Amino acid sequence: MSQPHIDIYTKFGCGYCFRAKRLLDEKGADYHEHDITMGGPKRDEMMQRAPTARTVPQIFIGDTYVGGSDELAALERAGKLDALLEG
Repeated sequence: MSQPHIDIYTKFGCGYCFRAKRLLDEKGADYHEHDITMGGPKRDEMMQRAPTARTVPQIFIGDTYVGGSDELAALERAGKLDALLEG
């Protein structure tokens, strides 16, 4: 089975973004990073996908809106991240 599409919206110098990407890297997950430091269409896209989001990172795995770095880490602690990454 193939890994679901993963999008992560980040900003330059964001420690939480780094932490989330490091966890995904440790899991061997391929993700598409969208840098929204300067705003633009990808920021608008993020806001459409997660209207209440005001911080980065914002992470989407397949059709699932994960949230930010803390939510991603909570999935890992609960033993649910691997299943989500497997689709």
